[in-house]
Amino acid sequence: MNTKEIILSALGIRLKNLFCKISEQEFQRIQEIRLRANQPVMIVKDSGFWFITLGGHLSKDIEQAFRTDPRDLADTLQMMSDYSIYAFEEEIRNGYITLQGGHRVGIVGKVIMENGHIKTMRYIGGMNIRISHQVIGCASKLLPYLLNEKTVFHTLIISPPRCGKTTLLRDVIRQISNGIPPKFNGVTVGVVDERSEIAGCYQGIPQNDIGMRTDVLDCCPKAEGMRMLLRSMSPDVIAVDEIGKSEEIYAIEDAMNAGVKLICTVHGSSLLDIQRKPVLKELIDKKIFERMVILSYRNGPGTIENIIDAGSLKSLTGS
Repeated sequence: MNTKEIILSALGIRLKNLFCKISEQEFQRIQEIRLRANQPVMIVKDSGFWFITLGGHLSKDIEQAFRTDPRDLADTLQMMSDYSIYAFEEEIRNGYITLQGGHRVGIVGKVIMENGHIKTMRYIGGMNIRISHQVIGCASKLLPYLLNEKTVFHTLIISPPRCGKTTLLRDVIRQISNGIPPKFNGVTVGVVDERSEIAGCYQGIPQNDIGMRTDVLDCCPKAEGMRMLLRSMSPDVIAVDEIGKSEEIYAIEDAMNAGVKLICTVHGSSLLDIQRKPVLKELIDKKIFERMVILSYRNGPGTIENIIDAGSLKSLTGS
């Protein structure tokens, strides 16, 4: 199935009847579909926020917007879980469901607690359907700074939210896993995909192209996952998204001490920004990473502002 067919199959009947009227070309430009109980359906594209009308057209006019009611959300959750919500309880407990194709659906509502931990979620109040868009080759200009002929530099990608860091990381993984002839042979990559955003696994199988030498631990906490990969899969490189907890830093050090290369991302707008966070400052001060890549949205998602040699803190791009 193509992207439109996958998303339509996951929607409740009223929403499906609306979205089926959007052209295939227009649908490819959609980044997010935001559903909130008793509020207008909102569509996020590269041109901003739009509403969908009762006739299935995109509009900026809120007066024409179709409004989601709680029944639409309940029907959609049933469709997404193939009428077996209990089978998705683990994902729902973490606040999302992953669809076929790697599309990720964030979920909010009433959280049910048990013994101080989240048990499940009921009375769903909203959903954010994030359409997965691979950008094959987007890391090609970056890779010469991250590789030598035999290995990969320890790399930290620093990026504000929604600036393409996960998309860039995914393509780095794909290319180093497959190899880049004639100069770079492929390496074995272990991915700890705590929130199913990198590989987009559906029933354990990656839906995104992450390379032929890549192994994925899906929905696994990053610190525990890194140690599991070290014990069981003998990776040359471990890749993780959005580090920041102290236990993750210790796991990174364990991996590096075992001779494994690390490629990680972290939220931040600059090197100075992440140095304000004690755990991350320790990473920088210890010069654990060899390359640091700064992203922005200045020229759209994935804009590379700077590439820094972590040892000397000098720019490799002249920025």
